[in-house]
Amino acid sequence: MSCAAYLDGNATPKSMSRAKQWTDEVENLYRFQQAGYRDELEYKQVKQHILYYNRKRECEDREVHKVKVYAYKSGSVQRSLFPF
Repeated sequence: MSCAAYLDGNATPKSMSRAKQWTDEVENLYRFQQAGYRDELEYKQVKQHILYYNRKRECEDREVHKVKVYAYKSGSVQRSLFPF
């Protein structure tokens, strides 16, 4: 699963779950959510430039359960802004 689903510009999530363990995807979602965005898709709908992050892990284990993981319609093309 990727942190972003590229659908039409008005895509809304069909469901939400909480992260259970740290992954690269959870790390990226944590960073977007700390910046005030739902995920990469919402960020790209609002901003036209790319955020750059340090490769050092920011989401500590005690914060993982706070990360929201959104699911979009199946069949969408998925790609991450931050390939780790």
